[in-house]
Amino acid sequence: MLSFKSYAKVNIFLKITGKRDNYHEIKSRFLKIESLYDTLTFKPKNPKKEFELFGEFDCELRNNTIYKAYRFLKEYKNSKKIDDFLEHHAIYVEKNIPKGGGLGGGSSNAATLLLALNKILKLNLDKKELCFVGSKIGADVNFFLHECEAANVEGVGEIVTPIKDDAPKLKLIFTNEFCDTAKVYNSFRKNFWSKIDINLAHKLSDFGSKELLNSFNPIELNDLLRSVLVCYPNLKVFAKDKVFLSGSGSTFFEVLDGHNDSKK
Repeated sequence: MLSFKSYAKVNIFLKITGKRDNYHEIKSRFLKIESLYDTLTFKPKNPKKEFELFGEFDCELRNNTIYKAYRFLKEYKNSKKIDDFLEHHAIYVEKNIPKGGGLGGGSSNAATLLLALNKILKLNLDKKELCFVGSKIGADVNFFLHECEAANVEGVGEIVTPIKDDAPKLKLIFTNEFCDTAKVYNSFRKNFWSKIDINLAHKLSDFGSKELLNSFNPIELNDLLRSVLVCYPNLKVFAKDKVFLSGSGSTFFEVLDGHNDSKK
C-alpha cells in the first residue's frame, strides 16, 4: 500500500480585492497545518476499468475534487500509465479535515493525488505544469501543490508565493458547522462589497503571521467573517476578540500561549 498525507491549511488573513467573472480575487496568507491531515492510500485491487474511490464523501463522484484531479491530469498528460495504475489500485481516503470548515480539505486531497501520481508514475511534471492542472480544479489547490509551510496567495488562488514566516502555534476551534463557500461569497458580494479595502490587503502581505495576529482584529483580517456570521448566525458564539476565522469558515483559531500544538 502507498499512503500520502493531505494537510489542512488556515488563512491568517483573507482580503477580497476584486472580481473575475464569477470568481473573487483575493490576497491571503496560507499556513499549512502539520497536525491535521487526511490520508490517501492506494490499495491493490482486481483489475477494473472503473475509477474507484472510497471515503466519507457527500457528493457525486464527478464532483469530487480527487476525481476531478484524476480527470484533468489525464486530459493534460495523455499517459497510459495513469489508467493502468488506477485499474489495479483503488483510492481510500481517511477524512479528518472537517468538511466546509475553511481548511482546504477538498483542495488538499486533489493536490495530494496529483503529487502522488506524479511521483509514483514518474510523470516528470514540474511545478508549473502541476499548477496548470490544479488551477482547473479549485482555488486552493495550487497552494498545496507548492508543498510549502506558508505562502502569500493572490488572484483566484493561482498565484502562490512561498515565504519564510514567523507563524505561531495555533489552536483550531471546530464548530461542527458546514459553511457553503458559494453562499458565503454571495453574501459578501451582496452585503459587504463596499467595505473592500485594497490598501489594507496590500499592506497585510508584508507582515509576518505572528505580527498580523497580534496587531489586527478578526474583522480586519478576514473579509468573510461578517458574511459567515450573517449566513450562519449560530457561529456568533465563537466570534470573540483574538479568535480568528479561517477562509469562508467554519473553523476558528487562536494563538496558543504555550508550545503544544493541540486541537479543541
